[in-house]
Amino acid sequence: MRGARVLTTAGDGFLLDGEPFRIIAGAMHYFRIHPDQWADRIEKARLMGLNSIDVYVPWNAHQPRPGEVVLDGILDLPRYLELIDRAGLHVVFRPGPYICAEWDGGGLPAWLSTSGVRLRSSDPAYLEAVDAWFDRLLPVVTPYLGSNGGPIIAVQVENEFGAYGPEDPDYLRHLADGLRRRGVTELLFTCDQAEGDMLRRGGLDGILRTVTFEHADGALEKLRRHQPTGPLMCAEFWDGWFDHWGGPHHTRDAADAAADLEKVLSAGASVSLYMFHGGTNFGTTNGADYKHVYLPTITSYDYDAPLSEAGDVTAKYRLMREVIARYAPVPDEPLPGPAARLDRAGIPLDEVAGLFSAAPGLGTAVASESPLTMEQLGEHNGFVLYETALPSAGPMVLAIESFADRAQIFVDGAPAGMLERGRTERALTIAAGRDGATLSVLVENTGRVNYGVHMNDPKGLLGPVLADGRTLTGWTQTALPLHDLTGLAFAPAGDRPPSGPAFRRGTVDIDEPADTFLSLPGWEQGMAWVNGFALGRYSARGPQRTLYVPGPVLRPGRNEIVVLELKAATNRTVDLVPTPDLG
Repeated sequence: MRGARVLTTAGDGFLLDGEPFRIIAGAMHYFRIHPDQWADRIEKARLMGLNSIDVYVPWNAHQPRPGEVVLDGILDLPRYLELIDRAGLHVVFRPGPYICAEWDGGGLPAWLSTSGVRLRSSDPAYLEAVDAWFDRLLPVVTPYLGSNGGPIIAVQVENEFGAYGPEDPDYLRHLADGLRRRGVTELLFTCDQAEGDMLRRGGLDGILRTVTFEHADGALEKLRRHQPTGPLMCAEFWDGWFDHWGGPHHTRDAADAAADLEKVLSAGASVSLYMFHGGTNFGTTNGADYKHVYLPTITSYDYDAPLSEAGDVTAKYRLMREVIARYAPVPDEPLPGPAARLDRAGIPLDEVAGLFSAAPGLGTAVASESPLTMEQLGEHNGFVLYETALPSAGPMVLAIESFADRAQIFVDGAPAGMLERGRTERALTIAAGRDGATLSVLVENTGRVNYGVHMNDPKGLLGPVLADGRTLTGWTQTALPLHDLTGLAFAPAGDRPPSGPAFRRGTVDIDEPADTFLSLPGWEQGMAWVNGFALGRYSARGPQRTLYVPGPVLRPGRNEIVVLELKAATNRTVDLVPTPDLG
């Protein structure tokens, strides 16, 4: 820790401990980066010329259930702040409670959706939950506040609130006052998109307003119209963009992004690059959009950022570094070259465990007359396996009135079809070979909506299931979060692996662990793990074709690869490749 650091405003600029200061920051999400790689990414931020790191806090990850607080591993926020401090950088702290970030639910816990609260509002029940969380979070970060010699010099109030629902200044004021009551004396700010109504609805008198945008032309002028005096700041300069499954891979030309950065800095404004380094939606942490249709975000959060998903310096990094050097000190030190990569083709996955037979060891079956949601089962991510008996043999129309997000249907274990929320599908024809045949519905939560009015996004079967118009009852349901696969009983796959979803396992021997990318040609839809670490989802729909495998996940000697294929695969091998394919 250093001596107390106080950021204030003076005229149209910032002062840090009384000296003129411009924030040149970059966003990096610790929860999207393997913790053994945090120091490397922070060092590369310093080498680019950044003086601050933009840090979001995902409430739902730290508090998956009321009363819990998780602060270890990839969620060791104090360690992350300490590493930033050791590097001599500052922190622009963004604790939410809502963060968006294309993160599952925008960072709001799933358990809020079962309580009927109005999210992001002055609803007393919501404020009570937020206050309880901040009462746990703020003592953790208090030692890292600038006033206590820590790296945090500015703290955001909520996040782009002007883009959400009706005005609610009482809500924003409650958050700001709550930060002050809990000892946060640092500069407070709000951020909103560079549109008049959003800047008005999302701001508070007496608190610095900042803007978010992709292109600089006119954006800072709009901020100035709403805030005639005070520092200009772009709190999110969108130097790339994110992708949805089945959509295109988004990139932003490096020269175009650098030219817009130059416009921001030449105007005397402060800036935070969103993203400097995107990272990965490991496991089931991706969010989703709902713009007339549900669109889940892919596993990679590379974002076409200056520092790639695997931490490589890009052409965009170099161009932006040159721009920054014209306005601020940049370390006169060589940039690191590309890291070593693993390349291993044709790794056989020759052991198998069927998902249905494994379900009793992965979760607890719960009986009910009507289907229970994932949240009612006490889970927030993964899958729920629902089962009941069909009333008769023969063909019938199966209708599922409401579900989220993908429902695979099986009759006596045989695949019978699939319904997807994103395609607004609700019914299909199935056939039962006998009276009382077992209907199985495997519902996957493919990501909670993270932006807009659809964020209250419960998962699972959300209403009745009908067979030829008759409501089915007598359900058992098993939540399958898939956090721990150690209990799976694998057997040799043989020539005919089980039909339906199945885990496939194989091993690969490695001499020197290094970053690599898992490629799954011939595989359709599912998830993958390496040595128990959940890499995330894959889909033949693309655009993403590989999954990033951080080097620290691997070890010298034998390494285990597990793939859950939900549909069917034409291949029984996977590859480790040295370069990503993001489409």
